[in-house]
Amino acid sequence: MKVICFAGYSNAGKTHLIERLIPVLKARGLRVSVLKHAHHRFDIDHPGKDSHRHRAAGAFEVLVASSHRLALMREFEHEAEPRVHALLAELDGGVDWVLVEGFRDSDLPKLEVWRAAAGKPVRYPGDGFVAAIATDSPGQLPRPPQRPVLDLND
Repeated sequence: MKVICFAGYSNAGKTHLIERLIPVLKARGLRVSVLKHAHHRFDIDHPGKDSHRHRAAGAFEVLVASSHRLALMREFEHEAEPRVHALLAELDGGVDWVLVEGFRDSDLPKLEVWRAAAGKPVRYPGDGFVAAIATDSPGQLPRPPQRPVLDLND
């Protein structure tokens, strides 16, 4: 499996870029997984559903599976930030690509997604794992990146 991290601040366009890239890779016959970091509490379960009731009763893990998909929900006993490599190990090893959104401080190869209009600084000068920059504002990069610059809109 090949792994690339899409790193950047909120509203830089990471999700939009990944959303456009997945069908391109699939059209080439490649299997794609996505690992997404969330900076907030989130829930994929709904009150009243059996799985939610199992979690509310105190289950450490609830795995829901059908002939079409599965979802694993794990409740951390203590607040902990999951490590990206441990999460990658949870994924199916038979995929061709894992597109990682977030985890910008990880040691994964990264495509930095940067928009000048977002008003956030670039990360590439201090991050040796940034392999390329995808931007809609190449002329506004604060210093020569010494790595490929890609058109965020292409």
